[in-house]
Amino acid sequence: MKKLLIPLLIFAMQSAVSQTGYQPAAENLANRNWFQDARFGMFIHWGVYAVLGDGEWVMNVQKIDRATYEKLPAFFNPTAFDPAEWVSLAKSAGMKYIVITSKHHDGFAMFDSKLTDWDIADRTPYKRDVLKMLAEECRKQDMKLFFYHSQLDWYQNDYYPRGNTGHSSGRPDSGNWNAYIEYMNGQLTELLTNYGEIAGIWFDGWWDKPEADWQLDKTYSLIHRLQPACLIGSNHHRAPMPGEDFQMFEKDLPGFNTTGFSGESEIGALPLETCETMNRSWGFNLQDKEYKTVTELIQYLVKAAGYNSNFLLNVGPMPNGKIQPEFIDTLKVLGQWMNQFGETIYGTRQGPVKPCSWGVSTQKGNRIFLHVLKSDEQQVVMPRPDEKITAVQLFHNKERVDYTLTRTELTISIPSGIQHMPDLVIEIVRKTK
Repeated sequence: MKKLLIPLLIFAMQSAVSQTGYQPAAENLANRNWFQDARFGMFIHWGVYAVLGDGEWVMNVQKIDRATYEKLPAFFNPTAFDPAEWVSLAKSAGMKYIVITSKHHDGFAMFDSKLTDWDIADRTPYKRDVLKMLAEECRKQDMKLFFYHSQLDWYQNDYYPRGNTGHSSGRPDSGNWNAYIEYMNGQLTELLTNYGEIAGIWFDGWWDKPEADWQLDKTYSLIHRLQPACLIGSNHHRAPMPGEDFQMFEKDLPGFNTTGFSGESEIGALPLETCETMNRSWGFNLQDKEYKTVTELIQYLVKAAGYNSNFLLNVGPMPNGKIQPEFIDTLKVLGQWMNQFGETIYGTRQGPVKPCSWGVSTQKGNRIFLHVLKSDEQQVVMPRPDEKITAVQLFHNKERVDYTLTRTELTISIPSGIQHMPDLVIEIVRKTK
């Protein structure tokens, strides 16, 4: 292990103050607004687990002990990694930000940490800091960058008492929990002082030990002190906690619990985000061929916006540093759709029509966008807008659509012969005041 805590890190943690009564800075509020406008991001799960091609949970699922798992980095040599290619792919797909794993549950740092040698720079033949390379490329291409950081750690001795996972790693039944929190905060300090402006920290793993003293006040105040604009979110499957700046939902739209993860996820007042995979796996999985169709992903993106949420779509790069061709092909088509219809997604907020059987609505300024997702729908009914309607038209060609108004409702007739799938967008233009 490397020597812990250089003086800067010690100072950062000692000077951290409580987030109780947290009041976000002006730049944080501005970043929240940007985040809501962005609507679409790329999630990247990448680590030494990719070598085994069995997902990011392979250490726990296959019950691999730590001594055995330590052999993996020697096989991780991503010489084909091209950060410019990754960022360009995200941009061409219409994505506005990237979230990448700085450390997953296996504890392996994908950056050159001075607090441990359990990292990509010390343990792999590649020897390079991929996060620094990606951060520099994101700045060149004007792409916002978030770091996913696991609070859970199957590798460190001081992550003790153990939580609900990681019991096969062969660690001793002892450890210093406070020392682990200092270690985690030290790595966060490295990430927030050595990699330029970071748009957000995307936490995961709190659920492993929900009754533990996570000392979130210390961690959150540290982050906001180092970078006030940096957004904090946590995949803890609960209502937002003090100091957090956005709320996330794993593989579910806000308010749903089809996966069983979101049973206690009451929707708060913060910006929202939902994340999903392109097949079934987050990390690279050689045998996972259950790819979602382009239509499914477009409709998920549209529904997310209709629930006032961002959509964070995951790729799990291969151990050589390439993103697998199936994902690239899908992202290209998503980008084509966003080039045509992105105006109905970017910068919008949830529309006046709550999500219903035929689809969802978004709105921006004096325009309402009805996203009709059912191919057999012949008409849609919504509450009558307060403002005078100046146009009801198909978004893609501005062709006028027949409609009727009553005192309380607007009924729109969908022209026959119109291609619905994956999303027929009807635009309602209201007279500005």
